[in-house]
Amino acid sequence: MFLKQLEKLNPELIDYAFELHRTEKILPDTYVIDLDMIHTNTEKIVAEAKKDNIELFYMTKQLGRNPIVAKEIESAGIEKAVVVDYREAEVFMENDLKLGNVGHLVQPPKSLLKKIINYGTEYFTMFSLENTIDLNNAAKAVSKIQKVILKIQDTKDDIYPGQVGGFTLKELDDQLDKLRQLSNIEVVGLTTFPAVLFDEKTCSYKSTSNMDTVKRAKELFTEHQVDCSVVSLPSATATKSLSLIKKLGGTEGEPGHALTGTTPMHAVKELPEKPAYCYVSEISHSYGDHSFIFGGGYYRRGHLKNAVIKDRNKFEHAEVLPLDNSSIDYYLELNKKFKSGLPVIMSSRTQMFVTRSTIALVRGLHTGKPELVGLYDSQGREMSKGVR
Repeated sequence: MFLKQLEKLNPELIDYAFELHRTEKILPDTYVIDLDMIHTNTEKIVAEAKKDNIELFYMTKQLGRNPIVAKEIESAGIEKAVVVDYREAEVFMENDLKLGNVGHLVQPPKSLLKKIINYGTEYFTMFSLENTIDLNNAAKAVSKIQKVILKIQDTKDDIYPGQVGGFTLKELDDQLDKLRQLSNIEVVGLTTFPAVLFDEKTCSYKSTSNMDTVKRAKELFTEHQVDCSVVSLPSATATKSLSLIKKLGGTEGEPGHALTGTTPMHAVKELPEKPAYCYVSEISHSYGDHSFIFGGGYYRRGHLKNAVIKDRNKFEHAEVLPLDNSSIDYYLELNKKFKSGLPVIMSSRTQMFVTRSTIALVRGLHTGKPELVGLYDSQGREMSKGVR
């Protein structure tokens, strides 16, 4: 999906990834991440967000919720994170990283509420009155007032399977007064997901139908005299979508794939953010006229299509054949035959935290002093010495 853009815009990353494989510093099934490019991309997003007065919380699930990557993003200007789930919250708290939003995609379990409140997060996103009451009780127990934004999700909205949850408009109307009366909760705004998506036909960002629900929800906030100073409009937050977020009345965005130049628009258009990661594998064996490469990092929604194989100083491209949905990615299949042991590089949309890959962090690629910073697992933990 992104291989052509990577070859064009960040060939240094490809060269060094091949070198890491040649020198046996990494094994197949490794994502190589360019920290310097992430830093540059983040600075560009921050500069654009300041023009529209949009608050940013960064997301790292797609990068294996890696604490070193997170600190690089922080140093480039986005101070706080939106964590995808409570596991990521634990990783970030363990590494003294600042939390901006907890609960947006996955609600935190009761047993972790006090710990997160004590640690500190700008907001919790709540899906229901029941969950908010639990949060209120936890906040009361530790003598803190917690700011909350409400996820709004009406029955007609665009909803991804596995991400269902939120206040319907009827529930919001019926329950806002009760929410306002909670002693240790301050409701300050709302959110939806997804609010903005890439339109392939027009090659532009467009708002989803969920924004109709957001508009009505904001009216209900006003009718019930509840503050709505925060309007979080995530998905596809990038330099080219920030003006749309502002136009839609948004106050907050959550860049994720834009940090690595890998949103769907980046695959078809040259944008300010440049690609910052690649996936390294190796030819395992051949069967018939096709070769098979080591898997482990395959993401089914990633639109993985192309690979480049290096044989000494020769480079050859091949097609990565689709994997059946019922199969585990022990291997991925190429449409050509190659010698066993040759390195393979790919670049597609991914969510590293759901893979079993190793994450290799590198820097110095663009100053002629490339170095391997460290190896981590897909959950943000540093690999044991000698383990690749």
